[in-house]
Formats: sequence, C-alpha cells, structure tokens
Amino acid sequence: MHPTFTRRRLLAGAAVCAGLLAPLTTSHAQTAAAWPGKPLRFIVGFPAGSSPDLTARALAEPLEKALGQPVVVENRVGAGGNIGGDAVAKATDGHTIGLMINGNLTIARLLNPALRYDPATDFAPISLIGVAPLVLVAPASAPGSDARSFLDAARAAGSKWSYGSPGVGTVGHLGMELLKARTGIAPVHVPYPGYPQVFNALVGGDLQLSMLPPALAQTQIKAGKLRGIGVTGSGRSPLAPELPSLLDAGVKQFNLEIWNAVVAPAGMPRAHVARLAEAISTIVRAPEMRQRLFQQGWQAVGSSPEGLANRIQADTRVLGQIIRTQGIRVD
Repeated sequence: MHPTFTRRRLLAGAAVCAGLLAPLTTSHAQTAAAWPGKPLRFIVGFPAGSSPDLTARALAEPLEKALGQPVVVENRVGAGGNIGGDAVAKATDGHTIGLMINGNLTIARLLNPALRYDPATDFAPISLIGVAPLVLVAPASAPGSDARSFLDAARAAGSKWSYGSPGVGTVGHLGMELLKARTGIAPVHVPYPGYPQVFNALVGGDLQLSMLPPALAQTQIKAGKLRGIGVTGSGRSPLAPELPSLLDAGVKQFNLEIWNAVVAPAGMPRAHVARLAEAISTIVRAPEMRQRLFQQGWQAVGSSPEGLANRIQADTRVLGQIIRTQGIRVD
C-alpha cells in the first residue's frame, strides 16, 4: 500500500475518533454540571450537637447554594461513628456523602476486623475539613516546670501513674500509647465512657495525665482546673498558642492530630466527586467558614481528594503500627 494513502487513512481515522469522543466528553461534562438532581444526604455518625454534627451543619447551607439542591444532615449514631460510616459506604443513590472523623477513615478496620465496611476501599475521599492537635494535660498540681521535666517525672513514676481516655481505640488512647513508645513513660490506661469523666478523674486526682481535644482542654486550663503540658502537632497551634509542641519538648517522631473530612461512597462518579471537592474546599477556605471552624476547635484545611487520601494513608500507617504492636482490639 502506498505510504501517502496509508497516512491519509490514519488521519481520517483519527478525525473520526476525535469526532466520536468530543460529544462524549461534552456529554460527560454536562452530566457533571447537571448533578445533583435531587437533595443531597449528608450523613453524620454522631448525635446532634456533637463536633462532627456542628461541622456538617456549618457546611450544609453554603453547600446548598453551591450545588443548587438542599443538603439534609442525617444523624446515624452509634459504634463511635461506624454506623454512619457503614451507611455512607453502602449508599447507592448517588446523592449521599458523609462527614467522618479520622478514626473511622483510618484504623476502624484494624481495631475491629468484623467491621462491615473497609475504610481503604469503600470510600471516595472528597476533602479534609479541619485538623487539631491533642493537648497533653495533667492536674493543676502536676510536677515539673515544663514539658521536659513533667515527662521526666512520668518516667520516674512508671506504672504508678494512670492516664485516661474516652475508650479503647480512640485517638486519645492511641496517642498516649504512641507517647509511651516515644518517651519510655509507662502510665496505666484507664478507659472512661467519655471526655467529661476523664476530666473529672483528672481534677479529682485519680489520673495523672491524658490527651484532650484543644477546645475542651483550653476551657479547663484557663479555668485553672488543669495544666497544659504540650500539643501533639508539628509546632505550636493557634488553637492553644501558649503551649509548646511535644516535638519542641524533645519527643522525637511525634506528630498526631485529630481531623474530620467529607467522603462519598467509592462508587460515586469521579466527575461528581470532583464537583463536590471543588465546592467544599472553596467553602472551607472562605474567611467566614475558617472563623466558624476555629470557634469549633478546628484549623480549616479544605484539601483536594488526593490530599485527603494521602492523609488517610499516613495516619493509618502510624496508628496501625501502635495497634499491631500493642495488640489493641475493640470488640
């Protein structure tokens, strides 16, 4: 066959393919722009008035304006947020998303192999919303003049000291186990039903240390009921600006934060995920929303889906190592 004729046929074929693909691409974009076609269900695995619930409701109104459809917050409470997580993972209506905390998206299956969803495969990441360090706290009368001397006292006390958390497998529990591994301290874990009971035990002298969310810790520190030792982030946090990071206090390889994020079921089309990610990240980065989240105890982020996916993987790696090393399980 003549080379010129062959080249003409190839060019003609390419033109035909391009003509076929162009309408598909345009149709795909038009479908994404037309979505959502009905109200969006925004599932939260925690009760009304909880931190995840407040965050979801703060996002709902501006998200309604951005998408042109109502956004209905639905509380599916229980199992530390995992009932809500399962509802998001199993949703097939194409109009369901979820506001979830870091534990549900990272270590839930490692803690409980019988969990009905798999955080690694059952979700499409959309956007990281807010992050916050934990605050290492102690009774107001705790020994030591700073974080280093306090940790020296904790090492000397060995298992005579106890620390509290709001339950086995919570970030407060795993964070303390990570601190033990990094510092050589050895306080005994005492689980409680929730943070209020942990706080009461600290004030009453039944516990010598704990890790609390900054919003809760700062209230009690300012009231003189607890003493702040340091924060678990990579540096000082605007949520607790007067406290050093534990890294600054000499605790190596220790960077732990709590966070929340929006995800969708893994089967949601990529174009819809992209539209949600763009809308939500823009909302979260707006000054008024940053301030609102800050008042709730969060530093606003508003990441891409890839940014959230990377955070999920990194935290699963760090906390997973603690779970495996300590043999921690939640029945």
